[in-house]
Amino acid sequence: MTRIAFFDTKPYDKVWFDQLSGDHTVQITYFESKLNERTAALAKGYEVVCAFVNDTITKAVIDELYDGGVRLLAMRCAGYNNIDFKAAFAKIHIVRVPAYSPYAVAEHAMALLLSVVRQTHHSYVRTREFNFSLNGLVGFDLHGKTIGVVGTGKIGKVFIDICKGFGMKVLAYDPYPDPNLSVTYCTFEELCRQSDIISLHCPLTEQTFHLINRTSIALMKDQVVLINTSRGALVESQALLDGIKSKKIGAAALDVYEEEAEVFYEDRSTTILDDDVLMLLISMPNVLVTSHQAFLTKEALHNIAQTTLGSIDSFVSGQVMEHEICYQCDTCKKVIGQRCF
Repeated sequence: MTRIAFFDTKPYDKVWFDQLSGDHTVQITYFESKLNERTAALAKGYEVVCAFVNDTITKAVIDELYDGGVRLLAMRCAGYNNIDFKAAFAKIHIVRVPAYSPYAVAEHAMALLLSVVRQTHHSYVRTREFNFSLNGLVGFDLHGKTIGVVGTGKIGKVFIDICKGFGMKVLAYDPYPDPNLSVTYCTFEELCRQSDIISLHCPLTEQTFHLINRTSIALMKDQVVLINTSRGALVESQALLDGIKSKKIGAAALDVYEEEAEVFYEDRSTTILDDDVLMLLISMPNVLVTSHQAFLTKEALHNIAQTTLGSIDSFVSGQVMEHEICYQCDTCKKVIGQRCF
């Protein structure tokens, strides 16, 4: 029986892992606390740790886990920029869930776009107070508008298909363009200049950190709409706030935020947030913020649990883990049939 220490547990996590774990020889202990330097000691005696995107997995955490017997870190998410990979190499194997449901994230991105453009979130609040005025709720048609999609992986492709269904003209930027994708590729700078709407669907790397900044915002059309359902640090938050205040940015819809780790997924309704930028963004009438929920569908949660448990089975049985990653994976050529180390 493989013992798993499961961190940052939410009720929707337990539903699917409990439902599917019966088909695997595992015993899961659920911890509500996030994985960080204060809580890593809880994993002592466990062979596997299951963590999430907002856990803080530094060198100190890796060393604590390794000394306590952990040999596999199973990330139940696609992102992994919160892990010190160099510290983990040759000690702890790392797996992730690269594609739980591209439809879930792409559809949420479109839901955000429709809401922020057509003011449906404001309409909902108004009518609950029996205010049926339409003043201030004027939107615009998506049909015929140019949307710039940054990143044409699985999620980006699904989002592009959705946009085409709305009759939008699609521009795309990706350092590794897909020659089989029926879309007009261009430089990132050209995408900024031509797009009425920009939607981010790329990973967070050294190259994409603060991709949306003062310089790129200055290139954009006046009243551009920005959608981010990928990673918070793709957008420089202060630059975004300044762009909204100056009316350069017409609207923004964010499912992620670069300093979200201690805020998102938690109930902060009775506390005062320390993050002034986030508070100001949320207060803006043309900004819509959701708390990193783009992945949250039944299908995605099922796939996350199934893929994670499958990776753990492969690890325990000594097999190659299909979704293993390490700090060398960006530069090395994996040998089929071998683990990262």
